[in-house]
Amino acid sequence: MINFRLLRHLWLFLAVAEEEHFGRAAKRLGMSQPPLTEQIQILEQALKTKLFVRSRRGAQLTPVGQTILPAVRKFAQQMEQLELAVREATAGQTGLLTIGAISSAMLEVLPPFLDRLRDRYPRLTISVREIDSVEALSALELGDVDLAFARLQGDLGSSIATMTMAQDKLTVALPMAHRLATRRRIKLNDLTEEPFVMFARRVSPVYFDSIVALCQGQGFSPRILHEVRSVATQVAFVSCGQGIALVPAGLRRLAPANVVLRPLHESVDVVTTAAAWHTASTNPALQLALEVLRGTPTTMKA
Repeated sequence: MINFRLLRHLWLFLAVAEEEHFGRAAKRLGMSQPPLTEQIQILEQALKTKLFVRSRRGAQLTPVGQTILPAVRKFAQQMEQLELAVREATAGQTGLLTIGAISSAMLEVLPPFLDRLRDRYPRLTISVREIDSVEALSALELGDVDLAFARLQGDLGSSIATMTMAQDKLTVALPMAHRLATRRRIKLNDLTEEPFVMFARRVSPVYFDSIVALCQGQGFSPRILHEVRSVATQVAFVSCGQGIALVPAGLRRLAPANVVLRPLHESVDVVTTAAAWHTASTNPALQLALEVLRGTPTTMKA
């Protein structure tokens, strides 16, 4: 039997954990602080453990509280999805499709796909959430998203299908005053001693590993000075004189005046966005999306 009182207490726990303060959490929840404090104490008694340590700085999670927080946060996300699905179903919508996408895909690949999808299935509810590439596979495996748009390539396992949506030529981003900036093309082995600004491995392991393997194929390992969370930030770090970066050519339009992008002597294509889905998914909305997806041509940027 579902313990609805416990579910409510978990919502309250999440608010306090995220705000790190009972007063702010109470304001967010639209209630006064004493009842919130009392409900958290009831939850701690039910679980037979302390979840928060209160101090002048606010409320900090205990080790037990930190341990259960990810599961509670995931539960909250699932309840929000359930609430949306119920609301849309009663409003006459035909299905719910949840899409996870990296920020660059939201700007380029995703909008035209969603236009086509909405045009063909106007009563389909579409929920989009931002993810990192490293989150894509686990989100698909756990059913948190039905379709992912991320930097994915190579063998991702027998249960994950992919389709390349966008690819680009790899270029070198350099400060305008750099010794190599006047060259029309740059060889990879010219970068042997250069400090690199890299797209973080924790965000996109496959993309990171492909760049490192590319350099190692030319006889050197990149000297990584910084790891950042987006390719746009790579260009920003180059602008600040923090090194050079290997980035897709499409980033040229975002480069400030003091950064130049030069083609590589070696022609290297990189996948900038791939669509991925779990082959065992039973969501009918995914099948509708795949019909539209398979009619969307792969893009290639010059």
